[in-house]
Amino acid sequence: MRSYSRRRTLAVAGSTVLAGLAGCAGGGGDSSPYNGWLDGANNFEAVVDRTGTETVTVEVGTPNPYAFDPAAVRISPGTTVVWEWSGRGSSHNVVDNGGAFESDYYLEEGSTFEHTFAEPGVYKYYCTPHQTQGMLGVIEVVNG
Repeated sequence: MRSYSRRRTLAVAGSTVLAGLAGCAGGGGDSSPYNGWLDGANNFEAVVDRTGTETVTVEVGTPNPYAFDPAAVRISPGTTVVWEWSGRGSSHNVVDNGGAFESDYYLEEGSTFEHTFAEPGVYKYYCTPHQTQGMLGVIEVVNG
């Protein structure tokens, strides 16, 4: 019969707990929609449904200087999204991951950029200098 020391028992137990927590942290799977695009996004809690609305505003640089608010929005075709800068943080831009739109860099509060979404689809976007800091967003355009 094999005997285990207290140190060995604690090491095995600790490894088991860490393995379980790794699955909860989202390291291996999609904990957010859109194939995990928003896994590291600042301010993402849920997709905000604004279908049926003509214009939707997304704030840039709020609630923290490196976030979009809301981070994910569901809209109808023909909706115009207006990104409005809060003046917080440094210069930000808005760039579609697929090339559908790209703003200039703005810092001044009240600056805006807009894009009208005609086609259904998922538009993943980011702020170029702050993408790796979690400044990510999604516009989901759905029929009906």
